[in-house]
This record gives sequence, C-alpha cells and structure tokens, in this order.
Amino acid sequence: MEKSSLTTLALEELETARQTSSGRSAHTVHGGHEKVLRQTVIALVAGRGLNEHENPGEATVHVLHGRVRLTCADVHEEGSPGDLITVPDARHALEALEDSAVLLTVAKLGYPDTSRGAQAG
Repeated sequence: MEKSSLTTLALEELETARQTSSGRSAHTVHGGHEKVLRQTVIALVAGRGLNEHENPGEATVHVLHGRVRLTCADVHEEGSPGDLITVPDARHALEALEDSAVLLTVAKLGYPDTSRGAQAG
C-alpha cells in the first residue's frame, strides 16, 4: 500500500514546469505504460499545454491547481480545482489558462490483450 500527497506533488511539478523551457512537467504516481490504469500529475505554466492528441483509452482530468481548458473539435470545457473533466474519445488538447496541475487518469482500452484469455479445459 502506498500513499501520496497530490497537493504536494502538484506544487513540486509546477515548480519544475516553471524551470523548463517547455513549461510543463509530469510524474506518474500510479501504474505506467505496462499497466491498464495510469495516473499522472501534469503541471503546465499559463499559456502552455498538450497539443491535440488521441485518447488511448478512457480518461479523466482532475484539476488540482489553477485553471485549464480541454478542447475537442469546437467544444471547450474549462476546469478549476476540484473539477473532474471526462476526456472525450476523440482528438483533444489541454491548455493551462493559469499555472495549473491536473491528475490525468487513463485506463487503456484493449489492454491486456483479452483475445488470449484462459481456454476452457
């Protein structure tokens, strides 16, 4: 069992983001690429973001600090601390309207490969 302070981690990642040329920083707090579930704290300085990209599975963005805008096609959803935004199953982008940190939770679709499940014997 592990316990993490998302508040502390968000502030640490924001400090790192402020010191990078990209204006962003991320730290996976649970899971990873080899797991179905992955949770990552992403920090973005105001005006920076994640360019439009595909959704690898079911995903949510929980705003921990600041304000963000999730954009999908012509639809925009803004979030403030405590808001949980469901990421659409389509190309989307995330922008920090002010220095922000979010918890991205992704459950990858099609993983693990269930086509090789246990055979009846």
